[in-house]
Amino acid sequence: MATALRNLSEYDKNFIPNGADFKIGIVVSEWNDQITFNLLKGAKEALIENGVKEEHIHVEFVPGAFELPLGAQFLAEFVKPDGIITIGCVIQGETKHFDFVCDGATQGIKEVALNYNLPVSFCLLTDNTLQQSIDRSGGKHGNKGVECAIACLKMIGLKKKLQKK
Repeated sequence: MATALRNLSEYDKNFIPNGADFKIGIVVSEWNDQITFNLLKGAKEALIENGVKEEHIHVEFVPGAFELPLGAQFLAEFVKPDGIITIGCVIQGETKHFDFVCDGATQGIKEVALNYNLPVSFCLLTDNTLQQSIDRSGGKHGNKGVECAIACLKMIGLKKKLQKK
């Protein structure tokens, strides 16, 4: 595992765009909520720490990871945020269901980003064990929700910079 020896959630605030004028949508899977709610907490804290107003953070919940793309599409169409963070957790089981859910969610999230020309951060944990998910949702490897919030802010900043040219 590439992250085995480090916490990847640390970042230099000097390189993050101020989000004071950004509107962020977050879609969260209710499946594995002990993990996804920690990811949501990390994402919201990172957004607020970097200037996003709490009233500009729009959170919606979907049943599972497979529903994340459609939830993100609904946010893109009806909320019209500057960026979206998709949060989910799929843990390997004994069947191929894991592969289908992960692939469908991944491809769907990518399609929303490209079809709407919108930064959509991918915070879908696809771990082999519950412990790996715990470690990546506020445990020894940090909080992937923080990382995805920062990625979303950076991509919004990039889009706004390029639109001005």
